[in-house]
Amino acid sequence: MIAVSLNPGYWFPPKLTMPAEGPPWDLPWVHIPISVVTVALWLAALAGAGGVAAGLVAVRRGWRVDPRLLVGGGLASVAILAVLPPAGSTDILDYATFGHIVTLGHTPYVWAPYHLRIGHSTFGDQIPVEWARHVTLYGPLATFEQFLAATLGGSSLAGIVFWLKLWNAMAFATVSLVADRLLRRDPAARLRAHLLWTANPLLLWGLIAAGHIDMIAAGAGLIGLLILGTSRDTAELPVTKAVIAGLFIGAAADIKIPYIIFSIAAAWALRRAVRPLLVTTAATLAVLVPTYLWYGPPAIQAVLDRTTKVSADNFYQLVSSPAGVVFRDLLEFSVGFVLILAALLCWRLPHAMSPTPALRPALALSCAWLFVWPYQLPWYDAMIICLLLFYPASRLDWIVLGRLTVSTIALMPGDPYLHAGSLIDQLNHDILTLWAPVMLLASAVGLACLSVTGRWRLSQTEIPESSTSRPMPVST
Repeated sequence: MIAVSLNPGYWFPPKLTMPAEGPPWDLPWVHIPISVVTVALWLAALAGAGGVAAGLVAVRRGWRVDPRLLVGGGLASVAILAVLPPAGSTDILDYATFGHIVTLGHTPYVWAPYHLRIGHSTFGDQIPVEWARHVTLYGPLATFEQFLAATLGGSSLAGIVFWLKLWNAMAFATVSLVADRLLRRDPAARLRAHLLWTANPLLLWGLIAAGHIDMIAAGAGLIGLLILGTSRDTAELPVTKAVIAGLFIGAAADIKIPYIIFSIAAAWALRRAVRPLLVTTAATLAVLVPTYLWYGPPAIQAVLDRTTKVSADNFYQLVSSPAGVVFRDLLEFSVGFVLILAALLCWRLPHAMSPTPALRPALALSCAWLFVWPYQLPWYDAMIICLLLFYPASRLDWIVLGRLTVSTIALMPGDPYLHAGSLIDQLNHDILTLWAPVMLLASAVGLACLSVTGRWRLSQTEIPESSTSRPMPVST
């Protein structure tokens, strides 16, 4: 993954003009054909998933190693990928363009990247074509982050991208170090967290190499939930903590609106404590409402437009027409499917010790949404995995890891319209349109079956919701 990121412009257009000084840096003499890149990335994803799976099995069987090795290796990879050009997706180039649009005095909820392309400027020529006619689909706080990066990066698209990747790397490292700190008393849970997150090549590819903004939202949302604390008596939650938690959760939703799920989970956890519930909700709204009012109806319309989009590798392709048009009632069907799976998970997902009472409902709702919603991309799984770090090991680990592996491979090397040769192109097409949808459907069905049967094989003794916060023994 690092090797193909050394000069992605050779195999993955558009080619960025590197700044004269400072990162990102590339090696322009590194020329790797697209066919080699595609196969190498498939093998890298399989090797990465296999390594994580082997580590999880070993930890469950008693293997122990100094967790600093995983932290050091993972964060070293993060540091390297952060200073290289983006690979695997052009989304971060769109982020940078939206920020540049704001610096020009326009709003990315009205102006699309196309408006910069028609000027034939050096900046405009580097803007990817795929989403050039689409306005931003992200929240106002994401727009502010992109504006700040554009201010620091100036007129260099590559320079803006570096700042965006740098903040992603910082957020990724923060989640890693927080997990290391909170799980320090449980060696097995600590190693498992670093395997699922810090040293997980699949996450490093989607969140750091490609630089997707989901990393910032996941980090902010997780911190907000953790601030709620471990107390079972939520009525004792200090007002200060409730305010800070609400601000972080609101920030996550203000970056990507699906993270409003974390706010719902927090409200459920605080349902028996009126004052903390009202304070947390007010703090969340204090972030969301003013920013959306600032940008007005176009920002709200951008959020609503997300409900009509369908990703390339979703399992609904299996029931679509030969022309690729999914059935007419897709939105209603998927909403119903999400609600049914959410109800099952909220009912059947085992209660277990965690750093926050909001973790279980957040995990249940996040899984329900991501597993069956028509627009599902691998880097979205950061929402689930950041929560899974603080939940005991179970069969859910394998379903999430398998789903992440399949969806990551389906979108490699990053653009389904790249041509790598007839055989590889045919394999790519089959993976994207058949094998990945089948596996994604199997993961959703598997999750539903686990919810019905209750055979989670949780590594920690199940704890009733009304029990005290005393740790329970780990089962063998």
